[in-house]
Amino acid sequence: MKKNKQPLKNLTPISKTKYPIILVHGIAIKDFGLFKSFGKIDRYLIKEGFKVYKSKADGFGTIENNALFLKKEILKILEENNVEKINIIAHSKGGLDAKYMIEYLDMSKNVASLTTLCTPHKGSPIATHILNKPRWLLKFLAFWINLWYRILGDKKPDAYRVCKQLATIDSVEDETMKITSEIYCQSYSTTLKRSRDDFIMGIPLKFYHRYEKGTASDGLVGRESTQFGEYKGEAFEESMSHSEIIDFMASKKKKEKIYAFYTMICEDLKERGF
Repeated sequence: MKKNKQPLKNLTPISKTKYPIILVHGIAIKDFGLFKSFGKIDRYLIKEGFKVYKSKADGFGTIENNALFLKKEILKILEENNVEKINIIAHSKGGLDAKYMIEYLDMSKNVASLTTLCTPHKGSPIATHILNKPRWLLKFLAFWINLWYRILGDKKPDAYRVCKQLATIDSVEDETMKITSEIYCQSYSTTLKRSRDDFIMGIPLKFYHRYEKGTASDGLVGRESTQFGEYKGEAFEESMSHSEIIDFMASKKKKEKIYAFYTMICEDLKERGF
């Protein structure tokens, strides 16, 4: 098999942080056509002087497969930049992929920091209730999702297993202690306060409030589930959905605050020596 010798896309030779940064996307939203997994966030950070890469993992890949893919990407980045570590900023399921890679694929020595945004560390009740539907229906829907994402470039999509992996998890204490003892870990959440604030995430938000009454959610993931390592709280005071935080269908006014938020994270990593 012919190897691709082209380096992963990198548009700046100088980085403000000691180590490069890789943005790791979550479920479904990956680069294809005009859709970008992090909107223009990576371009903005590059203009600010940070060395930034984006993961190209599958949109519906399992945690194990995406973790392996992420490891290969990171090792390539480390070799290109002649460094030993990298900073990971992961959204949603991307945080689970990154944790699995660190814990089970011998990558703790290669990660300086892990920042998770709206990651369902304790699972999502939305996924749990989806699994209560007839298995034949779920398999049917998964077949078409997998087919579509293969067309979009996924290598090993497995929508049914991904849904099972995102179902509610009872505890992550042992996993947290093991990873955070070796790596600086921090996490953020957002809250979609009203369904009308995001017409896409507003739909699952209504179901979430039906299942989990009185709990804050970004539309898909509850605030408590996002807490991992040093929990920094809400990323924004205003209403912000699970998808808006990655610059997906966000208003112009929100975009400015989103870009400033990611810049703040990177500047903080710099100050911490990462």
